[in-house]
Amino acid sequence: MQKRGTNVKIYAKLTQGDSELLDDLVKSRVDSKKPRKDGLTYVSDRLQSIDNENFELIAPFIDVVKIDGALPLLASQGSLMKKIKFYHSFNVRASTGSTVTEFAILQNAFDRFVSEAAKEGFDIIEVGENMIDLNPEQKQKITETVTSAGLDFQWKVGKRDPRHQLSVEETLVKVEEAMKLGSSKVVLEANQGFSVGIYDEKGFVNWSSVGALTNKYPPSNFIFEAPLGSQQSALMAEFGERVNLAEIGIDDVVSVESQRRGILSKASFGVSYLRKDPDGGPAAKFIYYIIKTKSPIEQGELIRLTRLPRRTVQSAVDDLKRQGLVIERSSLDDTRKKVYHLVHSDWL
Repeated sequence: MQKRGTNVKIYAKLTQGDSELLDDLVKSRVDSKKPRKDGLTYVSDRLQSIDNENFELIAPFIDVVKIDGALPLLASQGSLMKKIKFYHSFNVRASTGSTVTEFAILQNAFDRFVSEAAKEGFDIIEVGENMIDLNPEQKQKITETVTSAGLDFQWKVGKRDPRHQLSVEETLVKVEEAMKLGSSKVVLEANQGFSVGIYDEKGFVNWSSVGALTNKYPPSNFIFEAPLGSQQSALMAEFGERVNLAEIGIDDVVSVESQRRGILSKASFGVSYLRKDPDGGPAAKFIYYIIKTKSPIEQGELIRLTRLPRRTVQSAVDDLKRQGLVIERSSLDDTRKKVYHLVHSDWL
């Protein structure tokens, strides 16, 4: 019987870009070298054991390790520095979690927390609003405090409690605030992957929510927390190898990287959908079908083909735009006319 460590080495050998084993069959990464702009993989450190040899094999596929929960508060400075130094030796950056950051803010000790985090070797301070609500002025001050200490900030949007979830509109407001502060990417909260953020009670992706978010901002602006293998596979199937994923377990790193390289994992075969059908009444679904088959199409042509009143067509199109399924643009031939395009995943 093969040991688990042996399996990790075999899979890693298959997926490394400079390997000789089936090298001509494995797709190369677009962003193969760190620091990567896209295709980021954030792993959570939950005190799982892994030896140096195995971590060396998977380290090229990991961009950031988040030392999660209250561990930074409970561990001794020496042991925490040793852990971060270990990750740095493999060119992997270390981040705090938003839990400890929010605790420091609540205790009016954020400045001291950032200073000590910098001394311990952290590279990134993750900031969220799970337990707190921050106004733009407070966020600006937090950002300045982090950057003045020579660290990067990472904003997270969303609530962990399934009973207190942000609407898509509220989420977009928070994302816009983070972008104005200089964030190029925003983490979307998922907690355990059920009934939180973009996931429903069964852990399936709510594509209407995702579509509404990515209709406003390209997917490259988001780091999707995806704790479950099926979620990782669904997001990669929809957005491609350069989708940014967080909350990845150490045991899932090889699976995620394999899928980025075109090698299907066991979780991939459980993905039977990319997008759900559009929500709404018959008119919206009919209009969606026409745009899907005729895209790009002008509004006048939509009215002619469907024989529906202009007001009905416009209402249906607005509904599809809110769901993130359709994009409206001005016609290149006549800027007074509107042209509708189906949203595809060719966002790269």
